Amino acid sequence: MDKYKKLATNTLIFAIGTFSSKVLSFLLMPFVTRMMQTGEYGAADLVQQTANVLIPIVFLQINSAALRFALDKAADKRGVFTVGVRTTIQGFIVFLLFAYPLSKITINDFKLGDYIILIYVFVLVSGTRQLCQQFVRGMGHVKTFAIDGIIATATTLLFTILFLGPFKWGVTGYIVAIIASDACSIVFFFITQKLWRYVSFGKIEKKLKRDMLKYSVPLMPTIILWWVINVSDRYMVTGFIDSSANGLYTAASKIPNFIIMFSSIFIDAWQLSAVDEYESEDKADFFTKVFRVYSGGIFAAASMLILLCQFFTKILVSKAFYDSWQYVPILVMATSMSCLVNFLASVYMAEKKSVMAMVTALSGAATNVVLNLILIPRIGAVGAAVATVISFIVVFASRGLNTRRYIKIKFNTPLLAAEFAVLAAQCAVMLIMKTGVVMYAIEAALVLAMVLVNIKPIKELAGLILTKFLKKKR
Repeated sequence: MDKYKKLATNTLIFAIGTFSSKVLSFLLMPFVTRMMQTGEYGAADLVQQTANVLIPIVFLQINSAALRFALDKAADKRGVFTVGVRTTIQGFIVFLLFAYPLSKITINDFKLGDYIILIYVFVLVSGTRQLCQQFVRGMGHVKTFAIDGIIATATTLLFTILFLGPFKWGVTGYIVAIIASDACSIVFFFITQKLWRYVSFGKIEKKLKRDMLKYSVPLMPTIILWWVINVSDRYMVTGFIDSSANGLYTAASKIPNFIIMFSSIFIDAWQLSAVDEYESEDKADFFTKVFRVYSGGIFAAASMLILLCQFFTKILVSKAFYDSWQYVPILVMATSMSCLVNFLASVYMAEKKSVMAMVTALSGAATNVVLNLILIPRIGAVGAAVATVISFIVVFASRGLNTRRYIKIKFNTPLLAAEFAVLAAQCAVMLIMKTGVVMYAIEAALVLAMVLVNIKPIKELAGLILTKFLKKKR
């Protein structure tokens, strides 16, 4: 199959499976923000994000190694999954020893000890699901991966409505709904893929375990550093202000997920193509062309989302959360840059250079922490959003330079700068003028400029997807 057609096919399959789950996060926002107060929503987010940052630490990011090594055609698939399962069990046993000190952590009005049991169960169940997910994807069973996404959507919807509605469990219900949905996914993977057949109780090859950990361990701090860039600002907003302010900031951070929704679907498929085509002679041209189409689509979508951010905020959150719109334009810029950064991560994945992924992420994390400490006390949560944008710019620049050692992707730097400048202008116009016919006229003109600049990649992207979709219909 042609490499572009294969990429389009995998993207379509991942879209079928994950689009519904991505859309769900938006559909649930009106319900969740009505059933929870701003402080509760902020606390629930901190519980979820705390668990998310603990998962790569506890399990040494072994799920990424399961994906990468399962992709190797000659790999011992049983050995790969066994290493993943054993690392997960051993990591959780060690994690139990830290329950007491973790329960004593307090951030302003948020006490981690109130949710310590929830966090432990979340870490175990979600970490196990991620391992199963990535192993199945690495095995090439993308349709099973897609079906799981649909099942996860249905179960999350059911449990969230049940636990927040009739049961009125608040923060606990919000987290238990995620845990229950992840547990259903684990059962689905084990039944459909018979994953128990890939678990060995005997000895496994030491070299395989060593190689997998050599790949995954450097990714552990990398994931933590990404957490610092993406999520640490929520802890700082809580610390410098309060949970209610974090609730607004968290609600605002959900709107840019429209872009992440499409980007992550593509990246899931792109990672498979990047590894498959990495040994080809024309890989540089392949990466360059795909990046141009991808980045053009991302910037055009971001421009449109900034234009419509007040509208989406109004329909997706309750009145108590409406003021969160003021953070959305800047967070959309940050999300756009994070999408470009994620594209370059595929180079490190193909090369198995996880150490360099960590080093480049460190530059952004350090920038983020310093800027958060400077900006949040002075300009509030807006400062956190600005810090996130600058951090992703730093990571993109460092990765763009570093990856040239492995593959020479031809970036159109003046065009990228112009596209980013258009987004910055949109943010400035909206935050200064706030509303009015003149503001929307200027915003619309800037959106048109962005679309015209990217008309060629947008046409290529639409044509590729449409052709593949029509072929499926036949």
